This record gives sequence, C-alpha cells and structure tokens, in this order.
Amino acid sequence: MLQPRSLLRQPRKSCNCLLSSISPRTYATAVAAAPPAPVQENIPANAATAPPPTRDEGGFSMKTYKPRTPGVRHLRRPINDHLWKGRAYLPLTFAKKGQAKGGRNNTGRVTVRHRGGGHKRRIRIVDFSRTKSGLQTVERIEHDPGRSAHIALLNDVATGEKSYIVAAEGMRAGDTVQSYLEGIPSELLKSMGGVIDPGMLAAKTAWRGNCLPMHMIPIGTLIYNVGSAPGRGGVFCRSAGTFATVVAKEDDTEGSPGKYVTVRLQSGEVRRVSKDACATIGVASNPHYQHRQLGKAGRKRWLGIRPTVRGVAMNASDHPHGGGRGKSKGNVHPVSPWGLPAKSGYKTRQVRKPNKWVVLERTRNQGKRRRVNKS
Repeated sequence: MLQPRSLLRQPRKSCNCLLSSISPRTYATAVAAAPPAPVQENIPANAATAPPPTRDEGGFSMKTYKPRTPGVRHLRRPINDHLWKGRAYLPLTFAKKGQAKGGRNNTGRVTVRHRGGGHKRRIRIVDFSRTKSGLQTVERIEHDPGRSAHIALLNDVATGEKSYIVAAEGMRAGDTVQSYLEGIPSELLKSMGGVIDPGMLAAKTAWRGNCLPMHMIPIGTLIYNVGSAPGRGGVFCRSAGTFATVVAKEDDTEGSPGKYVTVRLQSGEVRRVSKDACATIGVASNPHYQHRQLGKAGRKRWLGIRPTVRGVAMNASDHPHGGGRGKSKGNVHPVSPWGLPAKSGYKTRQVRKPNKWVVLERTRNQGKRRRVNKS
C-alpha cells in the first residue's frame, strides 16, 4: 500500500555537527620505505635425498561445459587446477614476433602451409640441459602456450636464480629437485661411506624431477627430456605425457667403460644414447592433453592454425586431385600438391644410409608388409 509522502519525508539534519567532527586535513611527508625482509624458505635438511611426496591424482576426468553456445557444446579440457593463474616470469620470456608465424622463410615464401594468425604469445626460455647443480625448489607450475606439456619455475636455493624446466607429472609447488650432471655431491658421497654403491645411489637420486646422467639411472626407470649426446640437452620425449624406458647398459670391455645406454621410446623404437647424456626422472606432465576437444573452428585459428583444403575440392590447376565432375580425383594415386606420393607406404629413407643410433626401428605400416604390384 502506498504511504503518504509526508511520512516518507525525513527531517534534515544540520551540517554543523558534521563540520565540527571533521578534523583539519594534514599532508603526509615522504618517508623512505623499509626494504622487504628476505623470505626464508623452510627446507628440511634431507631435502636433497628425500623422496618427493606421492599424490593421488584420482581418476581420469575432463572438464565439460553447459552448451549455452554452440562453441562450448563439444568443448573438452583437462582439469588442471594446480596451474599458476598469473603471468609468466617475464625475464625468462621474449615476444614472438616474426619467427615464421605465417609459415614463411626469410625471403617471404610460404614453406609450411596452414600456419598464420593466432593470438600473440611470449616464448618461454626453457632449460633443457640443466647443467647447474644444487638444490632447487619448485615455485609454481605454469601453462606454456608454445608446448603441450606444462613448465615449472625453479628457484635455486643458494643463488636465487630462476629457470624454467619441463614439469614432470605429479610435480607441484613446494617440491625440491636437483641436477647431478656435474657429479655426485660430497655430502651424498659421505652418506654412502665414501664408496659409490649403485643401489644406494639410485635410492637417493632417482626421484621425480631430478636430472641425472644416463649411466646413473637404473634399468626400467621411466624418463623424459632425454638427451642424445653430452652437453646437448634433452631432445626426446618433451611433449605432454611422453616418456622413455631404460632397457640396457653397455658392459665394460677390455678395461674401458661402456659408452652407450639403450632406451625404448613410446613408438617402439629402440636406440642408443650417450651414457653422459641427460635425462629427467618421471613422465612429462599433462598426460590428458591428447583427449582435449577444441569445440569450434575458431579455437584452431587462435592457435595459429589455418584451414586445410582437400585436393579434390580444388581446381585441376591447383592440385593433381582437382577438377572433374563430382568427388573424383581422376584415377590417380594419392599425392601431394607437388606430385609426391602421400600414402601406400612410399619410402623416403635412404637404404644405404641407415641411422647407426637406432637398434630396432619402430613399427611402420601397422606392422603389415607393403603390397607389391605385380605387373
């Protein structure tokens, strides 16, 4: 029910009481700010040799969305609530400008098709060699737009220097990692009685996230970011969810130690690497990356990937499969736009120049023998 306006109107208060309660304005003087106190990290004494904490990641699950728009109906993303929500550590990044973003070389010609556009990025400088020794703590786990795996920001306990590495699956902020490429620390050697015991050494060093030379890693260990030569850095198993397995080590012959270690990759290929090459214990992070669904074509364009047009949809002047009436490619075998055979097991490797580092090649053509045309 509406009330009369006279009841709603309240009497006005005088401003004298308000003015009397206001104190005269004072101006602050500039005072030098006190320097921030250094942050003391609570690191246990045995953090260098203690195993990392085990975490129950739970079952496999993907994040879905209510289909409020057609673009999110089929959108599927891995659940990564532990990732850093802020910006990257800017001193370890640089802007990606002109680095063949459009698939063009230094003369301006398109050398890689289906690339161009996309959101602007900053390239993260990732340390794949990890040659510096000493205890390091994991500050945070970040998303890297330039790769499928996550990266970890490390802080050197002694010097405070920061660096990025490819994060291992299960690695979280607060973990401690270490690199043993420069040798075994004196404290660790004293704890073993001055004698190197391979079993005790592996029990104290072969933990998730630690970087070791290949000859210190036990057989059967899962590793990633595997190097091929000493001082080169990791070149294998750097994508999300990838790993290799140490299968064998060369024995000492005629008083000289073995030079190579044999590893098996996920493709089934078995190859040799140097015993002094680097490798990180564990599996590369973000293993559910392969199950993601972008949901719409626009997200593909945000990633800098342009559409791929089929050859049969082109004109005869643009592709060997083009032209004709209907979906016909002119009774020719599948070839590239330049006439190179694209399927049917066409071999491109040189027969007389095999890769000497490969012990067992990966399975090709789904393990089937190539059909030979008899004419």
